[in-house]
Amino acid sequence: MIIADTGFFVALGNKNDNFHAQAKQKLTTLKESLITTYPVIVETSYLLWERCGNDSQFKFIGQLTQGSIKIFHLENIHLERMLELMIKYLNLPMDLADASLVVLAETIKENRILTTDRRDFTVYRWLNNQTFDILI
Repeated sequence: MIIADTGFFVALGNKNDNFHAQAKQKLTTLKESLITTYPVIVETSYLLWERCGNDSQFKFIGQLTQGSIKIFHLENIHLERMLELMIKYLNLPMDLADASLVVLAETIKENRILTTDRRDFTVYRWLNNQTFDILI
């Protein structure tokens, strides 16, 4: 499974996004499932609504209902780790969605991520020293 961040989903859903063509092309070449978290879904839904309107937001949520994107369920133990990470990366700062993806990477032991947030994900480390392989 490949981890997917908000920026990737927003780029797919917004034809005016600078990363739209790149995200669309990458999606067609993937042979594995995508996985994300609820904080990313909430952030994506809001940004699609704000930038593109309801139709784009509804299309994204519709794709989720088809099961084509797996959703990782966060537990209380994950929230503790997310808080720890957000404090550690306070200087960036790290938001809840990004922290949830680092926890996801740590849990499923996966470093590949689809994100347009290169600045932050080149700094973030999962399991304290593992780097992310940014695919877009």
